[in-house]
Amino acid sequence: MGDIKSALELAMEKIEKLGKATDEERLKWKYVPEGERLAARYLKQDCGLVVELSHYEEKVRRYIMEGAGNILIRNINLPKDDLAKRNNKRVMDGLKNLKNDKVAVENVYSKMRRIFNHYIEQGEQQRRQAYESLKTEFEAKMQQAVQQQLGSLMRIKIDVEKQPQFQEEWRKLQTQLDSQYLKLLDEYKQELSGIA
Repeated sequence: MGDIKSALELAMEKIEKLGKATDEERLKWKYVPEGERLAARYLKQDCGLVVELSHYEEKVRRYIMEGAGNILIRNINLPKDDLAKRNNKRVMDGLKNLKNDKVAVENVYSKMRRIFNHYIEQGEQQRRQAYESLKTEFEAKMQQAVQQQLGSLMRIKIDVEKQPQFQEEWRKLQTQLDSQYLKLLDEYKQELSGIA
């Protein structure tokens, strides 16, 4: 009967097969998370990205920029309110400082701004219409249910907007309406990630 190996022995064998990490990999493992922390500090405390980056050696700066860029890109969102708009501007300014190809970044930003403008202008109108339509539909269903329960002569005014079922349906509808914008925004974020 053969030897039974412990989990530790099996893990050690797998590690041996993988081989040793290169210096590049070690630098990446160390400095990408540091770049992520730098981006978080930039977003929360308003530190200067360019100034902070200048404190690092040239050979690790690209990993710092990669980590910071990943976090900044993740923080670009639909402009649902003024806070989101300000945050997007801040993120996009910071990201532009990190990227070398400013023209390519600005081209992607132009596409994003079109999406944001459409979301604010036509999207707002679509959401308002969808909300009113859903509200009317719910009011009709509620009136029908009340009439079935209490008789056809009863007319009770029900505030459907406060009903949990209405709120849930509205959240689903909002998600559905936003999904078309989010899909495009995600494509543009991917494009940004690929820019040096």
